[in-house]
Amino acid sequence: MSEEFEIKQMSRRSFLDALGAGSIAVASLSLFGCSSSSSSSASSSSAASSASTSSASASAKKLSGSITAVGSTALQPLVEAAAEQFMQENAGVQITVQGGGSGQGITQISQGAVQIGNSDVFAETKITDSATLAKIKDNQVCVVGMGPVANKSCGVTNLTMEQLQGIFTGSITNWSEIGGADQDIVVLNRASGSGTRATFEDAVLKGVTVPESFKPQEQDSSGTVAKMVAETPGTISYLAFSYFDDTMTALQVDGVDPKDENVESNTWKIWAYEHMYTAANPDEVTSAFIEYMMGSEVQGTLVPQTGYIASTGMKVKRDASGNVTNL
Repeated sequence: MSEEFEIKQMSRRSFLDALGAGSIAVASLSLFGCSSSSSSSASSSSAASSASTSSASASAKKLSGSITAVGSTALQPLVEAAAEQFMQENAGVQITVQGGGSGQGITQISQGAVQIGNSDVFAETKITDSATLAKIKDNQVCVVGMGPVANKSCGVTNLTMEQLQGIFTGSITNWSEIGGADQDIVVLNRASGSGTRATFEDAVLKGVTVPESFKPQEQDSSGTVAKMVAETPGTISYLAFSYFDDTMTALQVDGVDPKDENVESNTWKIWAYEHMYTAANPDEVTSAFIEYMMGSEVQGTLVPQTGYIASTGMKVKRDASGNVTNL
């Protein structure tokens, strides 16, 4: 083999070796480039996700302000429980829940003195001026069943509607007259501005006039009524289902049990919508709280847990005039 041929062969091998090395280098660079691009894309996606989360958190933290809710003590346990949860989720919000009765709630919201007026009755039953009614908005957050309750010593578990009328108009004065213990009946009423009282009287008295001479004791708070019924022999009153417990006797009426399913079908007649009245155009934080009250977190959990009934379960509806129609 000539020297010239060997040189050419060596040059060709060197070229191919160099070319192979170059290809590997290019391939490596390409792979590195893909990896870098993928990593960069993932980082961008992660950053965008973090930014989105931070933005959502910042948005949630922006909600701030104060709300005062006044009125119905029948609705008070639910509103207090919901307010506590809402404030835990929105650290910048302060909600104060007070009783005082439905009349107080409607009066104060109509005067613009509070952000929410809680009521067991329609505002139309307290306010006749259409201009004033136009200033407030009705938010029906749930339904509440109400019924007669008695001290366990009375010896009675069921009353007819007629017997209830007799007791709350003063014509029946001893439990023995209706099959119970030989014990005086102590009637305990809610104050005149109470929506619970209005609901009970509409369903039970049905317009029957109460004699001026009959003046039972009155209490402003459902909580106080529950305590007195439990502790005072012979006492009878009425409460929202949410206050029922084993310290008292929840009475049947005409053989019907005071239960949610009987309210839903209107078999149990003593019930009402629970209204949370706001201004016609409420502020941001009040709107957010009402929206929360109507959401699944409250309607699906707190409403049944605290003894109320979701409106979605009702098979009937009732208007401000008391007319009931099937859904």
